[in-house]
Amino acid sequence: MIALAAFTTCLAFVILALWHFCMAFLPHTGESTAVPSVDGKPLFVPTRTATLLVGVALLGCAALVATTAGLLRTGVPHRALSWISYALALGLTARAIGDFRYVGLFKKVRGSPFARMDTRFYSPLCLLLAAGVSLVAGQ
Repeated sequence: MIALAAFTTCLAFVILALWHFCMAFLPHTGESTAVPSVDGKPLFVPTRTATLLVGVALLGCAALVATTAGLLRTGVPHRALSWISYALALGLTARAIGDFRYVGLFKKVRGSPFARMDTRFYSPLCLLLAAGVSLVAGQ
């Protein structure tokens, strides 16, 4: 069960990383589903570098889960990996809950393409990833 959770969670992080790498190089048209917006105006415009760094961070998350699950070997003690994994799970849960304004399950600004995607996919995915990371950390 833990091995399946580890593999699935790692795979999800890798797919998300690859998506970010693709998004860094694809042209953007229209209102984005990737960035919160108000009245059709994005709250921020991510740079190519920032998008690539998010992809690298997501690959790091996959590596952390794989290492914590024992799929990869490092010299880092398992207890330390577990604590770091729990911190990641906490961060993912915080992202799912959101800022109570533009992002997360309890956001107030709704109706934008991003807000709809966030409610349907992004926030629930963060909760599922948090659960997977927690399962692996608790082994």
